[in-house]
Amino acid sequence: MRNEVAELRTRAGLSQGALAAQLGVSRQTVNAIENGRYDPSLPLALRIGRLFRTPVEEVFHDDADVPATRG
Repeated sequence: MRNEVAELRTRAGLSQGALAAQLGVSRQTVNAIENGRYDPSLPLALRIGRLFRTPVEEVFHDDADVPATRG
């Protein structure tokens, strides 16, 4: 699953640690989400969306939503 967490965090002027503290998770969790190594639970995804005042559908993108490229 792709996401916009790193971009939203950077625009908000937050470090990974500061975002983690606001969300009640570890900095490592934020890093893993940003790098696509961890898909957050629905409650965490909703908290992320609320924190950035962005619908969760605009923060997280299902890879199936990406049009396939033809070679």
